[in-house]
Amino acid sequence: MAQSFDMILKGGTVVNHDGRAERDVGVRGGRIAAIGDLSRASAARIVDCRGLHILPGVIDTQVHFREPGLDHKEDLESGSRAAVMGGVTAVFEMPNTNPQTTTPEALADKVRRGHHRMHCDFAFWVGGTQENTDVVAELERLPGAAGIKVFMGSSTGSLLVEDDEGIADILRRTRRRAAFHSEDEQMLRDRKHLRVEGDPRSHPVWRSAEVALSCTQRLLRIARETGARIHVLHVTTAQEMALLKDYKDVASVEVTPHHLTLAGPADYERLGTLIQMNPPVRDEAHRQAVWEGLDEGIADILGSDHAPHTREEKAGTYPDTPSGMTGVQTLVPIMLDHVNASRLTLERFVDMTSAGPKRLFGIARKGRVAVGYDADFTVVDLRRVETITNDWIASKCGWTPYDGVKVTGWPVGTIVRGIVVMWDGTLEAPSLGEVVRFEETLGAGL
Repeated sequence: MAQSFDMILKGGTVVNHDGRAERDVGVRGGRIAAIGDLSRASAARIVDCRGLHILPGVIDTQVHFREPGLDHKEDLESGSRAAVMGGVTAVFEMPNTNPQTTTPEALADKVRRGHHRMHCDFAFWVGGTQENTDVVAELERLPGAAGIKVFMGSSTGSLLVEDDEGIADILRRTRRRAAFHSEDEQMLRDRKHLRVEGDPRSHPVWRSAEVALSCTQRLLRIARETGARIHVLHVTTAQEMALLKDYKDVASVEVTPHHLTLAGPADYERLGTLIQMNPPVRDEAHRQAVWEGLDEGIADILGSDHAPHTREEKAGTYPDTPSGMTGVQTLVPIMLDHVNASRLTLERFVDMTSAGPKRLFGIARKGRVAVGYDADFTVVDLRRVETITNDWIASKCGWTPYDGVKVTGWPVGTIVRGIVVMWDGTLEAPSLGEVVRFEETLGAGL
């Protein structure tokens, strides 16, 4: 008897942990049910993928969707819509909302808000603070928790943990991999006089490479002393990459598309405060060092650090302007353009956006095209040439620093648990996002 499926992805090139090959993929009940020649099988829906590449669903482990409290910039629906329009099938969202995600109640509220309202699957980072140190072990195991996130610099209120003992107290209690924004807060305070009013080019002078390196040195020492696993977010400096290679036993490393693509001072002159980020976009020497860290395998994964602000907020006078830019929707096309320019292989891109997040954070049933896994796919056309525009951006803020940039390589389809959510620029399904599950917390039922 011929096999039957809910859906067959037909004739595409599957790119996976075992390389790339032309294969059909059969989906049943939201999971991958067969891989190979399915020419004799039937399905309720056949998706023609001839000439396209089928990747494991892209997972963006660093986004700020601003809900609750800052919904005028973004919310869980609009941010996740931007994600799926750009080929992203799952996101980990950050805790610096209002209220901050630092309690079981705040986390549960976000999970409720996201369920079947977000277009992609999701988890939420829980903020580590001076006040919740005693319960981080419980917080990181709650349903929907991606783990503990700590701001050592660049935050406000109680989310900031800048002292070594406070960091050590948190890391002594964590059992999962904890994520860190690594900039030295005391140095930032001492260097505020280096900011030049009206000149965002002074942003990387204030938030210098030394500010990042000092904090990362402290963090790595504490991680070794406590035996904790850490994840250093958005690494931007040559000095940090040289240091991190000796700490791969405890530290994983994230890099971002904007730190791989943009550089000062030219892009500051072109984009002004639109390029303002924490940590900053730096000069070409640091950008090349981040690429070298990627080439050498020091960098483990890509995250967009999608952090939208309105154009009105960005139009203020530096330094009274917020740091952050959109990124979740442009992650795939920007990086595919780098693939086509031979800066990295497609297999390396897959490792950094699906297999890598699965490996680092123990994501259950995601991150590979394999039988039994969730049927999450990012379908791309490597030869398609498009121009990124503000009009394409689904984020509430409606802008991107890549407006007018021509790229080669484009997300054609986003499939989440066997549901075609986006195809060829059209949102095809209602929002049916579910909580991401983790191998270390499978007993934490929803």
